Amino acid sequence: MAKNGFAMIEIRIPEGKIYKLKNLVLDYNGTIAVDGIPLDGCLDRLRRLSEQLSVHVITADTFGRVKEFISDPRFLLHILSPGGQSEQKASFVQSLGADSVIAVGNGFNDHLMLKQAALGLALIQREGAAAITLQNADAVFTGINDALDALLSVKRLIATLRP
Repeated sequence: MAKNGFAMIEIRIPEGKIYKLKNLVLDYNGTIAVDGIPLDGCLDRLRRLSEQLSVHVITADTFGRVKEFISDPRFLLHILSPGGQSEQKASFVQSLGADSVIAVGNGFNDHLMLKQAALGLALIQREGAAAITLQNADAVFTGINDALDALLSVKRLIATLRP
């Protein structure tokens, strides 16, 4: 399991950056869940990714249901304090070592963590996406499963990110 810090995903962009990624930080509501309920197929993909990355779910728990669904010990759950959530998320990414983090989100309060992370992935799903979050992303996907599949098959990301 990746929590030991030894696993990693390496992405080499031709004529570009080399990413050595150890942590996946995902917003909960709007990113892996809608109305507090995880999207179909998402948790299975996260379990597979947990073999290569430490998977962190970070949330304000708007719907109060995150503990009901994120109870797998392969996922590290972080519930935010009220207020300053953008800054809390960015600070959390920094605490992990931003150069080792993939951050995924859609809302306004995700924009700073995507900007701080080595690789920021924005989503436009049922809840929409904040324009500033899209501007701070390295890549944008129309669904969480597509984003997670790109991490499971990094050639997709290489095709998107190469100059």
